[in-house]
Order: sequence, then structure tokens, then C-alpha cells
Amino acid sequence: MDIAVESLESPALTKAHLAELLFEQIGLNKRESKDMVDAFFDLVAERLTQGHDVKISGFGNFQIRTKAARPGRNPRTGEAIPIEARKVVTFHASHKLKEQIQAWTDS
Repeated sequence: MDIAVESLESPALTKAHLAELLFEQIGLNKRESKDMVDAFFDLVAERLTQGHDVKISGFGNFQIRTKAARPGRNPRTGEAIPIEARKVVTFHASHKLKEQIQAWTDS
């Protein structure tokens, strides 16, 4: 199933745009479309906050990584300030997505 996104007025694909595309091209009503998009992203966020990886076949992997504490610097004053350890989300694109992007940039 192909979903066309040419009707988007901005280059960013937002949750609202995804819901609109589900409404226009799949036939879900607007409320169902919004609920489905929200449920998907809520599920992804919930799994990540529980410390689990999220793998979407053909798209990529979202992973939680712990960044170590390190020295930093205030760019305005030059004062040294410590940056505390923290957890961050990283994304690694799948080989299929990388190939699609490369094919698009080569054309």
C-alpha cells in the first residue's frame, strides 16, 4: 500500500499530517485517524521510557543509550560546567531505508 504525501503544505511530516493521510487515503474517519497515530506514538514512547528498544522493520531502530558525565563549557562566559550523565534516544536507520534515501539523492 502506497500513501502519497504530495498534498503536504510543509516539508515536515507531523502527527496531524499522518492522521490526515490516514483519513484521505485509507478511509478512516478523522477521530479514528488521530487516535491511531496518537496510540502508535504513545506505544513507542512507553516502550522507550521502560528501557526497551523499538525496532520497526524496514525503517530502523530506536534505542536508549546512557551518556556519561563530562565536562562542558558555558558558551557565553567560557565557564566550565559539569554535564551530568543522562539517557538519550538514538535512531539507526535500516539498510532498506538507507538504500531508499540513497536512491532518492542519486536521482
